[in-house]
Formats: sequence, structure tokens, C-alpha cells
Amino acid sequence: MHAFILTLRKVFYSSNLLFSLRMLISLTGSTLVPWYLGHTSLVIPLTLGVVAAGLTEIDTRPLSRCINIILTLFCFSIATFSVEWLFDYPALFIVGLMSSTFIFIMLGALGQRYGVIAFGSLLIAAYTMLGHNLYTDNYTLPCFLLLGTLWYSIVSFIESIIQPIRTTQQGLSYCFLKLAQYLDDKAAMFDPDETNHFIKQTQQLADSNNQLINAFNQTKSTLFNRLKSYRGQSSVKKMLNYYFVAQDIHERASSSHSNYQILSQHFKHSDILFRFARILNLQGKACTKLAVSIKLNQTYQHDPLFVHYFSYLEEAIKQYQIRDKNNALLVKSLQSLYQNLLSIDLLLANIDTEQHLSKEQEDNQLVDEELTSFHDIFSKIKRNLTIKSALFRHAIRMSLVLFVGYMVLSFFQLTHGYWIILTSLFVCQPNYSTTKHRLKLRVIGTLLGIIIGIPLTYLFPSVEEQLVLIIITGWLFFLFKNSQYAYATAFITLLVFFSFSLIGESSISVAISRIIATLIGCFIAWFAVSFIWPDWKFRNLPKLIDRVCHDDSHYLALIGSQYLSGKTNDPQYRLARRAAHDSNADLSSLISLMTKEPHMNPIVIDQGFRLLTLNHTLISYLSTLGAHRDKGISPHTLELFDDLSVYIINLLTDKKLDEKYQLIKKSTTDYIETLSFNDNLANNDLLVMQQLVLILDILPELIALAGSLKS
Repeated sequence: MHAFILTLRKVFYSSNLLFSLRMLISLTGSTLVPWYLGHTSLVIPLTLGVVAAGLTEIDTRPLSRCINIILTLFCFSIATFSVEWLFDYPALFIVGLMSSTFIFIMLGALGQRYGVIAFGSLLIAAYTMLGHNLYTDNYTLPCFLLLGTLWYSIVSFIESIIQPIRTTQQGLSYCFLKLAQYLDDKAAMFDPDETNHFIKQTQQLADSNNQLINAFNQTKSTLFNRLKSYRGQSSVKKMLNYYFVAQDIHERASSSHSNYQILSQHFKHSDILFRFARILNLQGKACTKLAVSIKLNQTYQHDPLFVHYFSYLEEAIKQYQIRDKNNALLVKSLQSLYQNLLSIDLLLANIDTEQHLSKEQEDNQLVDEELTSFHDIFSKIKRNLTIKSALFRHAIRMSLVLFVGYMVLSFFQLTHGYWIILTSLFVCQPNYSTTKHRLKLRVIGTLLGIIIGIPLTYLFPSVEEQLVLIIITGWLFFLFKNSQYAYATAFITLLVFFSFSLIGESSISVAISRIIATLIGCFIAWFAVSFIWPDWKFRNLPKLIDRVCHDDSHYLALIGSQYLSGKTNDPQYRLARRAAHDSNADLSSLISLMTKEPHMNPIVIDQGFRLLTLNHTLISYLSTLGAHRDKGISPHTLELFDDLSVYIINLLTDKKLDEKYQLIKKSTTDYIETLSFNDNLANNDLLVMQQLVLILDILPELIALAGSLKS
């Protein structure tokens, strides 16, 4: 009976199942209902309306969802009716096409909600162009496109009422899965057989860290959004607590207490590193188990075996301390690392008994992206009305892209030529590398869809069979749109095949038109991102390096202030910590994009990846300081900490090493030697100074690379 209930719970909380039901209900309604009523020709606009609505959906609380539906229908109405009314007046149509494209894209400056709705509006306009000749009047097509949009919105809204916080649970569960992956990759750093300075492991750890930060950012907005509507519900406050615990675990897991290569060499014939790695792997499994518990809305049960594994590790450290009394610094590093892992274990073990945040703390943590006045709207738009804004440049670029696409299809009188505009709209992205990637996938997906689609139209010639295929291919399109763009393109191509087959068009002629339009649209998009204000990422590198150094410095400054005033997880500290990780993730993304840009100097790429590795190492040292800020340090150490922090921040700001560096490093090292033989001081004095020396060790190379890449 218990197994049966667990199976039902897994089915009910399965994100793919509920998403599939939503899409199948929406597509079934848009296809079978008009067929049953004898109006098969209405299947195309209704289904396209469902597709457009599905592509512009944002998960949010019920009130915001209602506002989104109203805004979506309003913008879609303007887009579709303006196309119908201006279609027969080419000069006015061109002016309307270019101006509306620019305006809609600039709406993205107001936030994600408006950016997504703006894209959907351009998409519904392209669908209107594509189906303009389907009906004799100017109202049938727009009205049924809007009806399809409304139908999907209603189905989606009902689902959100049934499970209002399911998406938030899925996001939080995903965070802990990525945290588990990060802990596993961290365990790989405790390898006594490594001889290549952990280069591969460090790169993998940095990649896992970026994925985790992205997961945190994706979950943050939906979690805080839910908190506004469900403040009184303990389940939402509990998830908020889980989110902050995950961040605290990440800070401790990302910390580095010693040089891993030194540990590997020193403990080559010992089992201590294996014990550390085993605990990290088990904590990763615990995070995976916790992710499943969150997803299935169950209570997490912590593994009691952790107590034994920690006792074995503690005993191993004690035995090493007895055998080798000349390595006091290394022993204290191992003890600090042990305490750090123990703190992670306590966070996991007590995650369901942690005190929830007070209402005041909740308010401080909320990220409110709602527009409250016309002044907010005006100021955000005004800030982006400059050629320095990537959004402004993309708005101009897209206006020209759609203009050129329209001129090409008009000049050559291409059948279904508006697929050129539709292709360019999907493919043309703000940067070159993303656009190039989409170009390839779009062409591959289109060819794959055509190869499969032509025989299927002959194998299933009846209307009923093709309606079923429209439902299936539409569902598969949404299932793959975020993970496999080539497959998604293939399925939407199949949907187009079957839709036009309903109105008697030859699959061969549709296939030829689709291929020609896709190739032309892709070429226009490629030309635009290559020659119209190309957004080469290397131009953004100097500004991002400044931001990385600033955020690292700010994180260090707040850590130092908490050693003085006492530990607190206030919003200011959390924001500073997240900003440092966000900047590092952005640097990683930018360098990855740079590798795909043409004529990129490989030396610059190598320097960029090295800078990324060093910055990740720097953040790990800062995280160590942050993880142990709950322990006090002596006044003299605190004074040195303050002085060294100011010195490090100045070096990161100026990006130039001065003549005092060697003297400061030597005096700090001498002080550490003094601390190592002074048992009257707390271990935290030694740990803090060791971390500062580790930071000083990597600063010369980091600063040299930052200065070189900025020039």
C-alpha cells in the first residue's frame, strides 16, 4: 500500500506529466473542437494561438498571472489586428513592422514579463502574416489567434490553481540536485593520486558552480514571488528557508582551506583524503535525497550513518596529529575542514527544524520587479535609449532584419515567404555565437522535419489522423523546446506540414517553401549579427573584469565587517555573496561565447580561462572566510585582517602590484608561524590569516591577467 501511494505521489508531482496534460488539453481543444463543429480551417489559427501563448508563459502567482493574461491579449491584439489592417498598404505596413518591432523589443527593458510578452507579440504578428490569405475578411484570423491564446491561458491558469507552488518546488528541487553535483565535483578535489595540479577537476568544479548559481537565480524570483501571495503558508516559508540553507551549504562547500595539490602530495599514502571525499559524496547523495523529498512534498530524513563517518574522520585526523607533530599548520587546516563539513551536516540534519524567517526578514529578502509608476517605466526605457545598450542595438538590428525579410519575399513573390520573417525572429539573438548555434539547429531541425513529414502526410492522409498528429507534434515541440532545439524545430515543422495539409496544400510545395524560407531567414539573421553592430563579447570583457573585481572586493569587505560585528545573514551580505558568484558565472559565460566568435585570438581565450580559474579560487578562499565568520578572532588578528583586506581591495581596484607586496606577504607569513605555535589563540585566527595568505599568493597572476585583458 505504501509503495502504491508513493507511486501516485510521484505521478501527481511529476512536472513532465502535468506539463504534458496541459499541452495535450490545450492542443486537443484547438484541433478537435473546431473539427467536431465542422470548421476544420479554424484549427490553424487556434493552434498557432496556443503555440504563441505557450512560448510566452511566465510562472508567477495567480494575481500576476491574471495581469499577464490581460497584457498578453492586449499586446497580441495590437500586433495581429495591425498586421491585418495594414497588410494591403505596403508602405504603411513596412513602417508599422519596423516601428512595432523596435517598440516591442525595447519593452524588454521593463523586465522579463514584458520581454516575453513582446516576443510573443512579434510571433503572433508573424503568424498573422503567414495566414493572411486563409480567410476573406480581416477579423477571423486575428480573433481565432486570440481565442487560441485565451484557451491556453485558461488551461494553464486552472493548472496553477490546482498546484500553485509546484513550479517553485521543482525549481528548489533542481537547486539541490545541482548542489549535489557540486559536492560530488568538490569531492574529486580530494584525490591523493592527482599529479596535474587539479586542472581538469577545477574546471569541472567551476562549471558545476556556474550551473548551481544559475539554478539559484532561476528559483529566486519565482520563490520570492510566491511569498508575496502565500506569506501565511508554512510550506512557502519552509521553501524559502530551504533556499537560504542551500546557499549557506554552497558557501561552505565552495570554501578552500588549503592548497589541494599540497594535500594530495602530503597524504598520498594516507586514507584521510578518501574520508573527506566520502563524506562530500554522501552529502551530495543527501542533497539528491532532499531534492526528491522537496519534489514529492515529503519530509526529509537525514542518514544517521553520518555520525559514524565523522567520528572515523576525526579519529584519523587525531592519529595523524600524534604521528606528525611538526605539521601544526596542516593539522589545523584539516581540523577547520572537518568543522566545515560538520557544519554542512548540521544544516542538512536540521533543515526541517530551522527557525523560519521573521516577516521583517522576508520583506527584506523580496525582490520586487513590479513597475509601480510611469516614472519607473520612463526611466528604464530611457536608460536603454542609447547605442551603448545591447537591447537598443538588438531592437534596431531586428527592425532591419524583418524589413529585409519583407523586401526579399515581396520582390521574389515567394510562396509562404513570411516564414523568412518567422525564421529570423526565432534565430536572430543578441549575440553572434548564440545566433550561429541556433542557425545550425534550425536548419538541421527543418530538414529532419521535412524528411519525416513528407512520407507521414501520405501514410496518414485522413483529416482525423492528421489532427492527432498535430496534437502529438505540438506536444513534442513544447517538450523539447528548452532542451533540444533541433528536435523542437523538427516537430514544429511537422505541425506546419499537417496543418497546411488540412487545407489541401501539397506537402512537396510546403517543404520547398519551408526550406527556401529557412535558409534565407537564417542568412539574414547571420548577416545582421555579423555586420549590424555585432555584439562581440570581447568588447564587454574589460567592463566585466571591473565588475568581477568590484564584487569580489565588496564580498571581502562585508566578510571583514562581520568578523568585527558578528555573523548575520542579512540581505546585504547575501546580495554581496551572490553578486560575487553571479559575476564569476557571467565571466564564464562570456569567455565561452568568445570561443565561438570568429577571428578570436587563442591567447586571449587561454588568458580568459586562466583568469576564470583564479577568480573561482579567490571566491573559494573568500567563502572560507565567510563560512567561519561566526567564530571570533583576537583584536590583533582582526586589525591585521582589516589592513590586509583594504590592501587586497586596493590591488583588485587598481589592478597593479606595488612594491609593498613582498613585505606584506612576508610579515603575514611570519605572523602565521607565530600563531601555529601559540595554542592559547583560537584556531580561527590561524585559519583567517592562512586564507589571506592564500589570496595573496594568487593575486599577482590574477591582477596581471586582469590588467592584460582590460588593455
